Amino acid sequence: MKIKAIVLDIDGTLITNERIISSGTKKALIQAQRDGIKVILASGRPTPGMMEFAKELELDKNHGFLISYNGAVVTDLQTNEIIYEKTLSAEQAQNIIAHLKEFNVLVMLYKGDYVYVENAYYEQIAWNGHKLNIVEHEAHGCDMLICEVKDLVEFADFPMYKVLSAGQSDYLRSVEQELRAPFIGKANSMFTSDFFYEYTAIGIDKANALKSFLPQLGIDPENLLAFGDGQNDMSMLEYAGIGVAMGNAREEVQNVADFVTKTNNEDGIVHALNKYLKND
Repeated sequence: MKIKAIVLDIDGTLITNERIISSGTKKALIQAQRDGIKVILASGRPTPGMMEFAKELELDKNHGFLISYNGAVVTDLQTNEIIYEKTLSAEQAQNIIAHLKEFNVLVMLYKGDYVYVENAYYEQIAWNGHKLNIVEHEAHGCDMLICEVKDLVEFADFPMYKVLSAGQSDYLRSVEQELRAPFIGKANSMFTSDFFYEYTAIGIDKANALKSFLPQLGIDPENLLAFGDGQNDMSMLEYAGIGVAMGNAREEVQNVADFVTKTNNEDGIVHALNKYLKND
């Protein structure tokens, strides 16, 4: 089985908990591209929030691709053109936002360079032993600005790639079924981190995004090596010829993987690349 492409989630996979790419991971992925392997980043992040890592890995110099918004957008970095996109309608988004108002969550919307919220000073969320302002965390991590609006339902009069809700991890898990139920068959919804639960158009996931352009490149699923740690990565781990779950991934993600590597803080990507590329 010849590996022709590598697709990687970003948070919890490509980057460490300090939000950097380790030197070993960077070196290995740049070398893979020099050896003729395509590298694709696939994230729930908005496209601007992926560009820093794409450039660090030289994807722009090696005809790489970005899958953003959990599969709602695919960008060709050779041309900087969007080659695939699918949105929620304004009506769908408004219905989702109205439903989310029944829960103790913060809703975030994306448009242009801005993250839109009703309360930029939302209570801090406990994460990895410390507290963080989730709005600042998301905006800074995605290289976007913050804008408050009075009513997101009224504001959401345009098609959008996703609706994001944020809350305490234990709380979100306890209300997951209620968050999902009204939109089964109408929109996709899933956890993208312990404290993020989001909605995209029906049929949107990372695997379907890959299917939208890999065949034109002559890359079949068996030629694909995928890395991920979250619920939103499961579709591409199952689609790829080799699906690798990070050691820090939840059990449900590890269960669908072909191999479980070390954690994102232990050069798990390098560990798996050494296993699968050395004899390729």
